Amino acid sequence: MTDVTAEAALGLPPLLRLDDPRASTVEAVGGKAARLSRLATRYRVPPGFCLTTAAWEWQKTAGGMTAELRMLIEAAHAELARVTGQAEPIVAARSSAVDEDGAGSSFAGQLETFLNVTGLDELLRAIAGCWDSAASERVATYRREQGLPSEAVPVGVLVQQLVDADVAAVAFSANPVTGNRDEVVINASYGLGESIVSGTVTPDTYTVRRSDLTITDLRLGEKQVMTIRAPGGTREVPVPRLLRAQRALDDTHLAEIARLAIDLEAATGAPVDVECAYRGGDLYLLQCRPITTLR
Repeated sequence: MTDVTAEAALGLPPLLRLDDPRASTVEAVGGKAARLSRLATRYRVPPGFCLTTAAWEWQKTAGGMTAELRMLIEAAHAELARVTGQAEPIVAARSSAVDEDGAGSSFAGQLETFLNVTGLDELLRAIAGCWDSAASERVATYRREQGLPSEAVPVGVLVQQLVDADVAAVAFSANPVTGNRDEVVINASYGLGESIVSGTVTPDTYTVRRSDLTITDLRLGEKQVMTIRAPGGTREVPVPRLLRAQRALDDTHLAEIARLAIDLEAATGAPVDVECAYRGGDLYLLQCRPITTLR
C-alpha cells in the first residue's frame, strides 16, 4: 500500500503534526495522542508529530517500514529539530492505540514507550517497537481482562520532544482513593515521571482542596531514586540524601498543577489523571486521560 493508497483508504496522511486539527480524533492517532492534540494549542505541550493509523495499516500491508514512510519520518524529525532548536532532537516515542485512555480502560503501562531517543535510526526502531507492542501477549491478555477483543487494533505513535524534568508529577483532579471530588491529589518526585508511574520510587503525596488550593494533607515520600536520561534510554540513580527529606514541590508549584488538573477536568468533561513535569520553572503537560478507577 503506497502513501497515496493509505490516505485514500482512511482519509488520513500517514503522518501529522501534533497540533494539526486532524490529529485530534482517536480514529486518526489513538487515544493518547488525540487527547494531547486537542490540548496542544491551549497548554504547554512539548512539540511533536504523530504516525497515524494510516501509517499502521500501511506498514502492516507492506510488511514493515517502507522507504516512503522513512522519508516522511525523516522530514518530520528535521522539522522538529528546527522547532526545538536542537540539531538532534531528544524525543519520546509513545504508542497510542485507538481504544487507549478511554473512559473504561486506560492501558497504562501496557503498550511500549521509548524515552531519550536520539537520531533518526534510533527513532525508526522505537516506532517499530511501538507498533510491535500492540500485538504482544501482554496487551492481548489485558484486552481480554477488560472485555475487549484480544486482537490488535490500529495504533498511532506519538513522537515528542522529551522534557528533561527537574521534577515530575501525576495529578488527579478527584481523589482516586476516596472518590472525593473536592480534592486534587498530586504525587511528585525528582527526575523523569517514569519512576512514579512504574512504582520504583515512593513519591511525595499532596492533597489540595479545590476551592482555595490549600494543602490539606502532605506526606513526604522516601524519594530514594530518580529516573534520568542515559545513553540508549534511561537509568535510575540515587537522589542526593539532602533532597530526599525535602518537598519536591513548593506551594506555588502545587497550586499551578492543581489549577491545571481542574482546568483539564473542565475541558474534557470528566475527572482526569494528568502527567506533567517542571523544567527550568516551566510546567509542561505530558499526558491527560480519564480516571478509570474513580468510584
